[in-house]
Amino acid sequence: MQTRIQEFRKAGKITQMELADAVNVTRQTIISLENGKYNASLVLAHKIAQFFGVTIEEIFLFDKEEENL
Repeated sequence: MQTRIQEFRKAGKITQMELADAVNVTRQTIISLENGKYNASLVLAHKIAQFFGVTIEEIFLFDKEEENL
């Protein structure tokens, strides 16, 4: 799944570690999310969206093919 986490993080001058601490995950989890190697749970997606003050859909870009999995 594609995300805009890195885009939002850099715009806010927030490090991966700062975001990880804020949403209670490891920095490696943030790296994996940014690289599309890990799909966030609904709870984590909500925490990240809340942190940036946006909707889940603004950060996580859903692909129609992924919906059929």
